[in-house]
This record gives sequence, C-alpha cells and structure tokens, in this order.
Amino acid sequence: MHKQKHISKDRAKDTSWDNVAGWYDQYVSELSDHHRDLIIPGALRMLEPKAGQGILDMGCGQGILCRELARIGARVIGIDSSKKLIDIARSKSRGSNIEYHVADAANLSDFADGSFDAVCSILALQNMEPLEKIVNESSRLVKSGGKLLWVLSHPCFRIPRQSGWGYDEKRKLQYRRIDRYMSPLKVPIKMHPGAAPNVITWTFHRPLSEYFGRLNASGFAVLKLEEWISNRVSRPGIHAKAENAAREEFPLFLAILAIKQ
Repeated sequence: MHKQKHISKDRAKDTSWDNVAGWYDQYVSELSDHHRDLIIPGALRMLEPKAGQGILDMGCGQGILCRELARIGARVIGIDSSKKLIDIARSKSRGSNIEYHVADAANLSDFADGSFDAVCSILALQNMEPLEKIVNESSRLVKSGGKLLWVLSHPCFRIPRQSGWGYDEKRKLQYRRIDRYMSPLKVPIKMHPGAAPNVITWTFHRPLSEYFGRLNASGFAVLKLEEWISNRVSRPGIHAKAENAAREEFPLFLAILAIKQ
C-alpha cells in the first residue's frame, strides 16, 4: 500500500466542512439533481434498509440520507466532523428519531462493537482519512453479516486536478484525460474559486486497490459494485453529441456494497 501524506493530528477538524456548510447544504438540497435522482435512490436500492435496523451514516452532512432511512423505519445515527452540518441536519430532521453526533469516523469509541446492521458513507469517504482506521471502525461497529455501502466519486475517472475533459477535433470525440491514478493524493479543493479563493476543503484520492485491500483486511467481502453515469444531458451545441456519448462511457460515481464476514 502507498503511504498517504501526513496531515494534522486533529484529523476531524482538519477535514471538517464547517467553512462551507451553508453552501453545501444549499447545493445538495436545492441544486443537486445527482443526489435527488441518482445517488439517494441508488443507495437505498443497494442497501435495502429494513424497518428496525440500526444504520450508521458516516459523513452524514445535512442528513439527507438519514431522513430517507428514517422514513423507512430504520434506527438511524448520523455522524459528521462538521458541527455546522450536524446543526443543519438536526434542524431539518425535527420530529424524527434520528440521532446526530459531531464525531471523527476514525474514532467512534462511544459506540459498542456490533452496534449496527449497516454502515454507509455517501460521497463522504473521499473527504476522510486515514482510510485504514475508518474501515476498521466500520468493521468493528457492524454486526456479523451486516452491510457496508460506499458511494464515491469514481476514483478511476474523477481525480481532482489530475483528470479532466478534452476534445479530439480530428475524431470529433470527447475524451477523459487521466494524469495520475496509482499514487494516493491529498488535494485541496476551492469551494468558492471566485468569491472566496482561500476557502478550501480536502479530498483524498486512492486507487481501487487501496479501497478493496482495506475492505478485505477488515473482514469485508464485496457483494456488488455499480458504476453510475451522470443523468445530465448537454444543451444543443456543436459538441453536444460527443459530450453526451462520453458522459455515458465514463461513470461519475462508484458504489460498493460489502458484507461483514
């Protein structure tokens, strides 16, 4: 395994989204058709939650998945390192039985072994580290035979600052350029490049071998892998046909369902 770059000891604070909590809540709640039409329905379909099951949402953000799980009747606990996002989640979940906690996914000692029927992380794992401790905690917390679900920005094709779109004028094709893949990376992301260029969050790129190796080492067996393409369509234009074709070939998200052996 490649070693990741060192970051501060106060891990949860270092990766917290407190500084962009308001913007992120607005994006997911009002603007993100990916969440509404693709991510949440896909996560529920793969996880198959049942009434009465205990489910932990790691990196729950403003609680969008937690609320859907609670509607099914699951006993839901959501954790996030951002206090502001947890405050938003609580305000949006009034009247429900969902528990929210400000916590570091790499250290959840307040929860007993085998506390949950399932653990999930939806578009959050790539913003957390260290992966080894997070997967170990997931394994400790989920019951034998319980499930783990990850939904990620696809690590093969969506590598921040190391991938992007290009257009081959001769072949009239849009292609995906990949500059780096195997090397783990810690990448700063400017959430407001124009209005607030100094406000950043962190994302961590890892190759597939890192994710699958950690799952195997922690006693998980992968049941299902799905790759989801974007549901968006380009507006009419000179490159629209090529853009739509490329969008169908290069998945935007990776979903992994595993079982605790």
